[in-house]
Amino acid sequence: MEGVRDPREELAELVPYDAKGIKAEVVLSANEHPSNVPTEIIDRLSERLESFDFNRYPDPTAHKLRELIATANGLDAANILVGNGGDELLFNILLAWGGPGRKLLDMPPTFSMYAIDAQVTGTEVVSIPRMPDFSVDSDAVLDRLAQGDIDIVMISHPNNPTGGLTSETLLIDVLEATDALVLVDEAYFEFSRHTMRPHMQRHPNLVILRTFSKAFSLAGLRVGYLLGHADVIREIMKVRQPYSVNAFSQWVAATVFRERVVFQQAIRELIRNRDRLLHGLSDMDGVEVFPSEANFVLFRVEYASALWRDLLHGHSVLIRDFSRAPGLEDCLRVTVGSEKECTKFLEAMREVLSARRESQIMTGVAARATEQGE
Repeated sequence: MEGVRDPREELAELVPYDAKGIKAEVVLSANEHPSNVPTEIIDRLSERLESFDFNRYPDPTAHKLRELIATANGLDAANILVGNGGDELLFNILLAWGGPGRKLLDMPPTFSMYAIDAQVTGTEVVSIPRMPDFSVDSDAVLDRLAQGDIDIVMISHPNNPTGGLTSETLLIDVLEATDALVLVDEAYFEFSRHTMRPHMQRHPNLVILRTFSKAFSLAGLRVGYLLGHADVIREIMKVRQPYSVNAFSQWVAATVFRERVVFQQAIRELIRNRDRLLHGLSDMDGVEVFPSEANFVLFRVEYASALWRDLLHGHSVLIRDFSRAPGLEDCLRVTVGSEKECTKFLEAMREVLSARRESQIMTGVAARATEQGE
């Protein structure tokens, strides 16, 4: 038999995610920590590396890591689920609470994987666009929830890629307005210090997502976790892949979590560097900067894609181009890097913007000369 049967129709318009591994001297595009795991932790891991059981399957539920996270959050291990990065956990939630005939409430512009995972699982996406300042349209969201047919709500807090927080009052209103599963994505919690954890006991429909990828330098190992009520966690565990979090990632993440205090100084430094980026960009003519409580800064500038290319090819500085994304026209996002990286980025921005202004002036002079010649 020739050919192959077509895949599901729902995938026809879906474009595979492509991180596009572009090379640059300064990489500020993926919200990663600019530094590796501290040397003292690497040394501790190295001492035990020879005795590590690479030949054994991992603990299927990462119980030791779950216990550590639970204790730190005043919960039981049954309230924690560890996944292969936050992305796996988002997908698992859509598998458990989504699917054909089910609905996800999305608030774009926000993390694109919410809607992508919904499409992959056959879940209908109900979109409530954000306001021009990227805040949640609270009236529209609550009105839509009042219809009673939403199964999942996902709210990025702080929002990626815009950086702002959703008010705690609104998040509570959402939780009280629906019996849908409400995921509050706290991937950037360590930078914002805002969390919905204190409200878990009163709201059984609240699930919180966090990750080791941002503040704890483990983007390369892919470890994320959920905080939720035990019955909710149990349902999500039904759809997760066995052994999805490898033994090495579990071991390193547990070691990092025990020693997380050593990351506090670096987190404070990143927050200071974030303020430098916010102030530095705000001082530039023609740049609109949006407040951020995360480890990135979103800004809007005319001819954003051209500026992105000038930064990359003229200065080997790579940031994220969102200028063609709906609701993010002319927007770029820069990750907060080291002091040296932030300095390099700001200097490159000034040079690129200055060169653009000079080019515009020369173009104007040439145009006037042509008119006078005519």
